[in-house]
Order: sequence, then C-alpha cells, then structure tokens
Amino acid sequence: MTPQHDREPERDGALGNVEGESGTPGRERRAPKISVGDASSAQDRKADSSSMKQVRTTFIFLGFVSLAYVAYLVVSGQVDDFVRALIGVNPAWLIAGVVCFLCYYLFGILAYTAIVVVDHDSPVGFRDLMSVEASGVFFMRLTPGGAGVIPSQIYRLTRAGLPLADASALQFVRFTLYEAGEGIFAAIMLLFCGDYFLTTFSDVKILGLDVTLIGIFMFAFKFVQVGGVFLLCLLPGPIQKLGALGLRIGRALHILNQERYERYLDFVTTQVSTFSQAFRSAASNWHVLPVVETLTLLQLGCMYALPYFVLRSFGLEADLLICLASGSMVELLVNAIPLPGGAGGAEVGFTYLFQNMFGWHLSAGLAIWRSIEYLLPVVIAAPCMGMRSTTGESIYNRWNRRMHNIHHVARGDWGGVKRPEGVKFKPAARPSANRSGTSTRAKTQRLADGVPFKFPTAPAPVKPVRSARDARDGAEKAERR
Repeated sequence: MTPQHDREPERDGALGNVEGESGTPGRERRAPKISVGDASSAQDRKADSSSMKQVRTTFIFLGFVSLAYVAYLVVSGQVDDFVRALIGVNPAWLIAGVVCFLCYYLFGILAYTAIVVVDHDSPVGFRDLMSVEASGVFFMRLTPGGAGVIPSQIYRLTRAGLPLADASALQFVRFTLYEAGEGIFAAIMLLFCGDYFLTTFSDVKILGLDVTLIGIFMFAFKFVQVGGVFLLCLLPGPIQKLGALGLRIGRALHILNQERYERYLDFVTTQVSTFSQAFRSAASNWHVLPVVETLTLLQLGCMYALPYFVLRSFGLEADLLICLASGSMVELLVNAIPLPGGAGGAEVGFTYLFQNMFGWHLSAGLAIWRSIEYLLPVVIAAPCMGMRSTTGESIYNRWNRRMHNIHHVARGDWGGVKRPEGVKFKPAARPSANRSGTSTRAKTQRLADGVPFKFPTAPAPVKPVRSARDARDGAEKAERR
C-alpha cells in the first residue's frame, strides 16, 4: 500500500489548480464540505463539554464531603465500630450487590432498545445505547440535579446517526417514563409497607419535622414533577403562556435582569414546543410504552435493593420488600436535593431509614452502600461512554438475521446463513469514456464517522489556446510534409 505522505502529491495533481499552456488559470481546488449537523447539535456538544467541567468541580466537592465524613467518624467515636464492621464483611454478598447494579445498567439499555427497535432502519446500535445509558449514569451522579444527563444523551444519539428531532424524542420519552417510574415504584411500596413506616417512624423527627410529613412531601414533590412533565407534553400552549407571564413578573420586580429574562423566554418559547412535539411523535407507538415502563421498574428495583445485599454482607437479617421501600424513599429525597448525587440528603435519609436495621454497623454500611450505589457506577460508566456501534445495521434487522441463522443452523442448512449487512455504500456508475476519449469521474458519496460528505470532482484539463498565426504555421508545415 502507498504510504499517506506518498499519496499527497497525487491528490494535489488530481485536485489541484490546473493551468493551460497559455497561462489561463483553471478552477481552484476546494476542500470537501462536510456536514456536521445543525446548530442545535453543536449546542448539545457544548452542553456535554460544559457538563464535563462540572464533573471536575464535583470531584473536588466530593473530596470535601469524604473528609467531612471521616471527621464525623473521628469526632463521634465510631472509628472502632467502622473498622470492626468492615473486618466481618462477607465479600460474596457485596459481589452479588455489584451484579445487581449491573442489572440496573442492563435494564436501562433494554428500555432504550425497546424504543429504538420500533424503527426498523434506525442507525443506533446496541453499543451506542450502552454509551447513552452510561452517560446517564455518569452525569446523574456528577452534575447538580442531573443537569448534564439530557444534553449528553442527545449528543450521543445524534453521534450514532439519528437526526436531532428523533434523538430528542427518544431521550424525552425515556426521561419521562423514568421519572414516572420513580413515582409509581414509591406508590407501590407505600401500599405494601405503609404500616411499617407509620409504626417505625411515627415519633422520629428530623430538624424538628415529623418524618412522616417529610415522606409525604417527597412523594408529593415527585408527583408534581411527573405531572408537570406530562402537562408540558400535552398542553404546551398554556405552559408557554404561564411561563412567559411568570418571567414578565420577575422582570417587573427586578428579580431577573434583561439578559436572563431574554434567555429564559427563549427557552420557554422554543424548548417547550420542541419537547412536546418530540414526545408526541415518539409516543405514537403507544404499545411500546408499557414495556419500557416495566423495564424501568425492574431497573429501579435493582438499585433500591442494594441495602439488602449490604445488610446480608454483615450477616444481618433483612426483609427485601422493606429494603426496596426504604430505598425508594431515599431516592425521592436524593431527587429533592440539588447537589451532585444528592450529596448530604442521601446520607441523612439512609441513616434515618436504615439505622434500626444496621445497628452499630451503620457507619460501615453507609460507606459500602454509597460506594456501590454512587462511586462504582461512575467508574464503570466512564469507559463505556465512548462505545460506538460500527456495523450500521439496525437492531431490528440484526435480531431478525440472528433468529433466521439460528433456525437454519438448527436444521443443518448452513447455506441459508445470512451475513451482517454492515454499512451500505452505493457509489454512482463506473466512469466511462466520452467521445473525445477523455475519461470522466463519477461523483461518489461516503459515510465517514456517521457524517456524509461528497468528494469534489476533479476539474477537466484546460486546453491551450492557439492563435491564428500558430494555426497558419501548422497548416503550412502539414502541406510541406
């Protein structure tokens, strides 16, 4: 094969400036124009980059939180209990807890797959969805309030080949069903374990507030949050009018300056309608939504069950249903805290809800639970965020091909096995010679890194211009011969 530096002169000769013998300049060589998406896609990339900057700040914040926790253990005199509890940990149960969280990650990918597979020609592959789900796990824990989740996931879907509108629709449906799943799961747990909470925490107070009232407030907050999302999807017009009215009131009271007022007003007038249209478009396949919601509930159950494995690792008795109910309440509290990973709220909620179960193992149990539920997912998700599918074959077609191959192999028909389709590349017709004998190059198109672009066509060589005198001299020479 010819090295890259040896091929450059050939490209210059084929695509460079062409001049005739008379010095007439030819067409200038122009670089290929590559389409990289519209301005919205660029904004998603910028938001993803901004989220990464927030991640660095979060790591510094978490360092201070860890130091504060260590200082708390020292001041409260729990260091001996902490070390003694860690010595008696059964690692088999911790490994089971890690596997349980990996199931959380797997169910999240399957929930995305259930939406994508409806489109039989979707360019998004399974590894693309692994990257999308990993970015959600990563930024949910390392950006305040999970603010970096939506732009990072939309960016990765567009990178996989989806148009921005389709990527937004897919992500918004997944986000809405996930938020609804948290409220549905908590409601189911209250139906089964409501008596346990009322009996156990009736006299417990946090900062002078009754724990029961705090639980009701958290559930109501989630209900309002999910209800607001659905109202945003179903009634975008009234929501835009209410938002604009609130912004005008804030501007009149000098709560918002002119710059923020214009920025928020632009968000209300454009993003609300975009969100509503995207959700309605994706939700038109309504028969898929129950499947996605069921997978979401299974996914949440894997995360809420982690305290059960931590309790079992210390050799303590544990009720799985109570652990699921308490874990869902902790998650509601985490969502109400606008800090990365609900820092502070998660620790306080875990302490009050699980202190009777852990006893003197509480400090060590909190550290292990937080490591499996918070730190380990970040470590696992970071390398998965760069995964990308390379074949270009849709998940639907790949699944059908594999089922077809299994059927034929089981019957011993190896000749009927289908090969992967891969990326479709259809160049134009082969170059053909024209009447003058000069070959012409056909225009071709290639897909590079998910972005289509056209190669520039080489300009035709410019024929030299001959004067009338040169023509007469040539004719006289021909006669003499």
